[in-house]
Amino acid sequence: MKVEAAEAEERVHEPILELRDIYFSHRLRRGGELPVLQGLSLTIYYAEFVGIIGPSGCGKSTLLRIMAGLLKPQRGEVLFRGKPLKNPTPRISLMFQSPSLFPWYTVIENVMLALIHDRELRRRDKEERARVFLDMVGLSGFETAYPAELSGGMRQRVALARALVAQPDLLLMDEPFSNLDPLTAISLRREVETLWLNQALPPSSIVMVSHDVEELVELAERVIVLTDRPAKIAGIVEVKMQRPRSRRSQEFYEYVDRIYTLLS
Repeated sequence: MKVEAAEAEERVHEPILELRDIYFSHRLRRGGELPVLQGLSLTIYYAEFVGIIGPSGCGKSTLLRIMAGLLKPQRGEVLFRGKPLKNPTPRISLMFQSPSLFPWYTVIENVMLALIHDRELRRRDKEERARVFLDMVGLSGFETAYPAELSGGMRQRVALARALVAQPDLLLMDEPFSNLDPLTAISLRREVETLWLNQALPPSSIVMVSHDVEELVELAERVIVLTDRPAKIAGIVEVKMQRPRSRRSQEFYEYVDRIYTLLS
C-alpha cells in the first residue's frame, strides 16, 4: 500500500504540459508585429486544476490555443507528456466560450464528431460512448434533438460532452460559463468539478481561462495571473481550501483579494 501511495504521489507531481519561454505575436497587415506572449513559461501537472486570468485582450485565449497545439509559437517549446506538441491531439480537448455546434447535426452526432478520427471504434461503439457522456452531463433523452431546440446551458453541456468523449488527459476551457445564466453556471461548475475530482473519469487535468476571480478561487488549485499584453506571469496564487469551497468564508475572500492585487 505504501508503494502504491508513493507512486500515486509521484504521478501527481508529473508534468502533463510544459510551456518553455513562449513567444507569440500577430503580424500586422501594414507590417510589423503585435507581441501577445513574451517569454512565458508554465507547467501544468497531472491531476491539477489550473485557472488563468488577466486583463482583457492580454492573450489568454491565444495561450489556450497554443496549449492545444492549434497555434505554434514563433519561439519556445510546448511539451505534452514530455514530448514536443507539434499538432492537435485527441488527448487534449479545448472547450470554447460559445458552443460551436453544427446546427444540421443532432446532439449525439455533434458529440460523436470528436471521435471521427478514431478508426478502431465502430459507429455503434461511438454512439454508445456518446450516450454515456451525454448522460454524464445530464442530457440523456436529448440525443436526437438539434442545437436550435436547446437552451444555451444545454448547448454548453453538449459542448462539454463532446470535449470529454475522446477521454482526454487535459481539458482546456475558455470562459465556459460566461454566457450562461447564474443558476445554470453554478450547476455546470459543480459538474465539471465532480468530473475532475473523480480521477477514474476524464480529464486528468483542467486549465480554465476566466475573467471571474471568484469562479477561479472556487474551482482552481492554482491561479495564474497574467500581465497586460505582451503577457507575462504577474504571479501565481495557490488556493489551499477544502472542497466544497464556500464563497462566504473569510478565507475565500482573502484569496480573491490577493488575485485582484496582482491584477491591479
